[in-house]
Amino acid sequence: MRRVTFLLVLLFTVVTASAQKFGYVDTDFILSKIPEYRDAQQEIDKLSLAWQDEVQNMYKEIEGLYSALQAEEVLLTKDMRDERLASIRKKETDVREYQKKIFGFEGLFFLKKKELIKPVQDKVFEAVEKVAKEHRLQIVFDKSGDLVMIYTDPIHDYTDYVLDELGLGDSNDVIK
Repeated sequence: MRRVTFLLVLLFTVVTASAQKFGYVDTDFILSKIPEYRDAQQEIDKLSLAWQDEVQNMYKEIEGLYSALQAEEVLLTKDMRDERLASIRKKETDVREYQKKIFGFEGLFFLKKKELIKPVQDKVFEAVEKVAKEHRLQIVFDKSGDLVMIYTDPIHDYTDYVLDELGLGDSNDVIK
């Protein structure tokens, strides 16, 4: 009896597993077709460059202070030299903290990126969810993510359906 029960459970599991329907989308491709995403990405890139330039200028200023100290070192007393060196090191620490505040985890750059891009990503994920429900997909993979897909049959590609859902469906591009 246990064998029969085990075989029935095994058969049910195999039938259930084989009945699952899956598909994939390419979110990078989808996002590249959304004008709000491109605009947000351009703004983020502009902010990033401005912050990087600001940090670089701060480090150049510190290099200049080190050069000035080195040039004047022979004229300074030990206490004066130590005081100037401590001041420069304090500036270095301040710049590193500022850099961390901007580019670190949960920094201003991360928060700005989240603020600008998350609404667009949410819109895409809602469209993916709607397409998945319409086509009765239990699993939807993202082809552009870290998941390695060695081969994908275009019949399982639902990217165009998501683009249609987002109102961007006039694309004749085929993703393979």
